[in-house]
Order: sequence, then C-alpha cells, then structure tokens
Amino acid sequence: MGISVPSARILGGPDLHVDMGSTINLTCLIQFSPEPPAYVFWYHEDEVSGRKQVISYDSARGGVSVVTEKGAATTSYLLVQDAAPADSGRYSCAPSNADLASVRVHVLNGERPAAMQTGSAGLSDSSRAIALLLAASLLHARLRSALLAS
Repeated sequence: MGISVPSARILGGPDLHVDMGSTINLTCLIQFSPEPPAYVFWYHEDEVSGRKQVISYDSARGGVSVVTEKGAATTSYLLVQDAAPADSGRYSCAPSNADLASVRVHVLNGERPAAMQTGSAGLSDSSRAIALLLAASLLHARLRSALLAS
C-alpha cells in the first residue's frame, strides 16, 4: 500500500467562465491528509497587474464568503457574489498541509467564448440554491458534531 500525499484540487477547472452579475462558486477538495488542514486560504491574482492577495471577508468588495467543512476529506467553498470583470483572474486554494490548487476564472460581459462548456461545473446563477446548500451543510456539520459529542 503506497503512501498518499495530501492534495488539493478545485473542481471544474482549469478554466471557468462566469456571466457578469452571477456568483462565482469555487469548490476546493483536500484529500489524502492524515488530519484536516489547520487552515485553508484562498488567493485571487489579477493576471493583468500580477497582484496576488489573500481573499478576506471584510474587504471593501463585500459579497465574499468561505465555508470550509473538515473531515476525512476537507471541502472549502468560495462564493463571490455579483461577479464583475475585476473578479477575473487566477484563484488559488492553499491548505496548510498540501500544495495549492489554482483555477482561472473568466467573467464574461455577455460574450460567449468558442470553448465554453455548457455544463459549467462549479458555477451557478442561483444564489438562493447556494445559500440553501451552505445552510444545509452547516446544519449537517452541527448535527454531526452534536451526535459525536453525545
């Protein structure tokens, strides 16, 4: 039996196309780690300016949320609401215990690239569905920890 090395990957990459005004919804899956990562940072790199910065919830931009569910496999979700052209660029998920994973996000202003897949995995126009999913996953995590504690 070989030794598994912790790894991270962002689902739906390497390129994601999002319509302007919709929600960028990225899912980072961290697998094969003996224990969950102590933290998961998300970065956004503007490929025009080359500026790379950690994504924070209290930035002036607003509408950004991150939910991380730790377990045998850890999943971290990044949601950026009301996507604008400035949100285009490379997004990276950097867990404390694995190499980072990146995806390139293209925010489209009505145009349709020739290479655009119709089944755009990892993207959703429905903020309501995403909010329900996050609420359900948080509730599930609370219930699970309550059951483990009893």
